[in-house]
Amino acid sequence: MQEVVPLRSFYQNDLREAGCDEAGRGCLAGPVFAAAVVFPLDYYNPILNDSKKLSAKKRHALRAVIEREALDFAVASVSAEEIDRINIHQASYLAMHRALDMLETPAEYIIVDGNRFVPYQTLPYSCIIKGDGKYLSIAAASILAKTYRDEYMHNIAVEHPEYDWLSNKGYPTIKHRNAILELGLTPHHRKTFRVTDPQLRLF
Repeated sequence: MQEVVPLRSFYQNDLREAGCDEAGRGCLAGPVFAAAVVFPLDYYNPILNDSKKLSAKKRHALRAVIEREALDFAVASVSAEEIDRINIHQASYLAMHRALDMLETPAEYIIVDGNRFVPYQTLPYSCIIKGDGKYLSIAAASILAKTYRDEYMHNIAVEHPEYDWLSNKGYPTIKHRNAILELGLTPHHRKTFRVTDPQLRLF
């Protein structure tokens, strides 16, 4: 059995550090969400992990733990309309910036999941590939962004059950793509995204 390596508490120890991550970047519908999480300097949690490695039940249980134990946290989003206007890459960075703006305990250093980031104010930062599986604050941000976005998609799924958002959360599953081909787009869809696939067309 492969040994589970606990996530690290901090990337650096000199400045108050916020971990950032996003959820919903590859979706065809709904906003992109991002979170920023600041943990106390001595924080440790052996259960926290990348949201993609956790069940929905575990993510929601850990969300309550994160919100209770974090020194500060914030969750923000960028709408489908804004995504169409500025593109999904810039929208992901904007969502992270908005989350950082909302922190009542301002960050002094930022660590971000991935290999790119748009600088926030004048703060130093580091991009960490697969950071949500390496650092607690990024993992926590991934969990918050994912659970808040999933809740949002569950709420709007009531308006448009035919797109199966309760199951796919707006991601491009075959059922979702076929519903778009048959019924068209809703106001929640990202209209600049490629939503058709010749292999899925119904003749």
